[in-house]
Amino acid sequence: MAEISIFADESGEQGFQSKYYALTLVFHDQSDPVIPIFHGYEQTIRDAGLPDIPMHASPLLNGHDAYQHLGISQRKRLLTYFLSMLFKLPAQYVTLIYRKADYATLEQLGARIKRDIVNIVFDHLALFQSFDTIKVYYDGGQSLVTQAIHGAIKYALSKQAIIYRKGSPTDYRLVQVADFICTIELTALKYENHEQTATDERFFGSARTFKKNYLKKVRKHQLTAQ
Repeated sequence: MAEISIFADESGEQGFQSKYYALTLVFHDQSDPVIPIFHGYEQTIRDAGLPDIPMHASPLLNGHDAYQHLGISQRKRLLTYFLSMLFKLPAQYVTLIYRKADYATLEQLGARIKRDIVNIVFDHLALFQSFDTIKVYYDGGQSLVTQAIHGAIKYALSKQAIIYRKGSPTDYRLVQVADFICTIELTALKYENHEQTATDERFFGSARTFKKNYLKKVRKHQLTAQ
């Protein structure tokens, strides 16, 4: 039975405190093995004497939460190793980014996200219809995302083929991948608009360096138009 999984993660709180809201969907054909790649990543960080912390890019960059006792050099290495793992993965993604000021209410933002996901599915309808089962993994942390994803997938595809799973970053590496990509795409927008922070430049360097060392490598996994 052919099966595709969709792993979702967002950047930005549900309110209007932050300027942008980003959502990344990572698509993985379950027939393509990823466990050996994950094991290789885990061995690499063990060999480097680094802790296997579930990737959460924003706390990593800022030295918060589980990363608070790690130095900048250690966190940079974790970022680099995770990027190397991502480069090998048989997975594709799309990232949607919204400027919150463009929407008067959260309901308007949610409706726009739902419409954009519907358009993504319709643009790749043959791909999605080629699978018997579609599994959607999201931790359910924000109702805005939950409602948009569920509504869009149900509208665009057969309800019988869809299974929803609670997708915790602790349990699924590909949710961590979605988190990582979300941060990279949001950082790209910040560089483009000259809004990068001192932390961004400390980890990624100049806009040119960031594009060469991170953005181009990540975007090799973008879901291509059909």
